[in-house]
Amino acid sequence: MDRLSGMEAFAKAVETGSFSSAGATLGLSPQAVGKQVRLLEEHLGVRLIHRTTRRQSLTEAGRELYERVRIILAEVEAVEAVAAHSQAVPRGRIRVNAPVTFGAHDLARVLPAYLAAYPQVDVELTLSDRKVDLIEEGDEVVFRVGPPAEGGLVARPLRPMEFALCAAPSYLAARGAPRVPADLRQHECLGFSYMATGDQWRFVGPEGPETVEVSYRLLVNNGQALLTAALAGLGLLLQPVALTRDAVAAGQLVPVLPAYRPVSRPMHLLYAPDRRITPKLRSFIDFALARFAGP
Repeated sequence: MDRLSGMEAFAKAVETGSFSSAGATLGLSPQAVGKQVRLLEEHLGVRLIHRTTRRQSLTEAGRELYERVRIILAEVEAVEAVAAHSQAVPRGRIRVNAPVTFGAHDLARVLPAYLAAYPQVDVELTLSDRKVDLIEEGDEVVFRVGPPAEGGLVARPLRPMEFALCAAPSYLAARGAPRVPADLRQHECLGFSYMATGDQWRFVGPEGPETVEVSYRLLVNNGQALLTAALAGLGLLLQPVALTRDAVAAGQLVPVLPAYRPVSRPMHLLYAPDRRITPKLRSFIDFALARFAGP
């Protein structure tokens, strides 16, 4: 039998004066309350309540047991309260995956604020530009550039990832600056292995969308390595603004084709659906949406 349920039924029957009143409080029938009390009596081997058709009264054993049962039930309530508080406070480790450039230059800059706001949460951040399987790899949150192709995951839109086309002053001095996107075919372009559009660079200009097919002498799977190559004057760089902004501000790189805006890429925050989402995951999702949600 469930001894705790039996104790609760017994205590309510004592406090309310009848099985009917106890049942109304507990959401049970009088017969169910009576059965719980009888099972408790059988388990203990003593009668707890004298019952007649008109009234009920505690036996001596029942009076002694009732005082102890009150203490036990109060302790159970205290344990449940502690557990509820534990579940309400974000705590534990959360595993996050993000693209390298976004993670290193945007997400890492705001994580100190998140960790300060939630001191009982630890973050394990993995940076990768390859497509990861959230469920298989054990991540709880994934930042993804591009459309959310996976079914069954919750996808929350973030502000799009903006790109910049730029080059070192030394490269432009040696090769000249392109005036329109078609001129890029005659230039050295630095390629990113995970570029969704491959060797096609897309822009929106005064006449609308334009796409130009470029060729790469250097193709790398890491944006930071491409930035280093661009700073050395090796060619034109098309990478997220987050990666290029500091070098442009310092004059180490110069914007190219300012009348043509590189097409941005959608971004999403992905996580598995769960009706009982943990406080730590909820806190991180809310924080990320507040910092990176689109307009």
